[in-house]
Amino acid sequence: MNESSRQIGPKRRGRRAGGEDTREALLSAAREVFVDRGFEGATVRAIAARAGVDAAMVNHWFGSKEGLFAKAVLQVPIDPNVLVERLLDGPPEEVGERIVRNFIGIWDATGGGQFAAMVRSITSHEQVAEVLRQFFVHTLLKRLVCHLGSPDAELRATLLASQIFGMGVVRYVVRFEPFASADVETMVRAIAPNLQRYLTGDIS
Repeated sequence: MNESSRQIGPKRRGRRAGGEDTREALLSAAREVFVDRGFEGATVRAIAARAGVDAAMVNHWFGSKEGLFAKAVLQVPIDPNVLVERLLDGPPEEVGERIVRNFIGIWDATGGGQFAAMVRSITSHEQVAEVLRQFFVHTLLKRLVCHLGSPDAELRATLLASQIFGMGVVRYVVRFEPFASADVETMVRAIAPNLQRYLTGDIS
């Protein structure tokens, strides 16, 4: 039997190439692994293995585990490490203002659709709520509080989360007016002082 007539069997499945399908495979795998193991328990290696790609592809496409989490679960277009740097870039007494401007800027860019989708995920999946709690309280907000050197970091982080999520629900989910359509500077003046007190002020 010559080479041309030889039957060729199915190709053995190997690792994916580094194209757009790899990115989508990582996003899908990340959602599963983050829900299964939580944010802290999920590893880049485990996510890559489930997606059938090399672990280096996580950094290639998303920059970090946090960046992948932001895209896969939070559905926001910014790496949380970059967001933390942005929030801390400036006078400590203005971090509350930067929180309002950045979160509203991110969510307003999609008309609040990303925040609303996140809320739906929380209310329909208890595991997702736990992953988001781990991330927002420990990885993002507690990190801000610790950097500023304030005591009672976990309590302060949860107070910050209550204000930020409350702001998002009223603005993007139930859409109470005039809050829902208020401009950013109005929101900053109204909300930032509370956030700043949670960050560095007296909460006793």
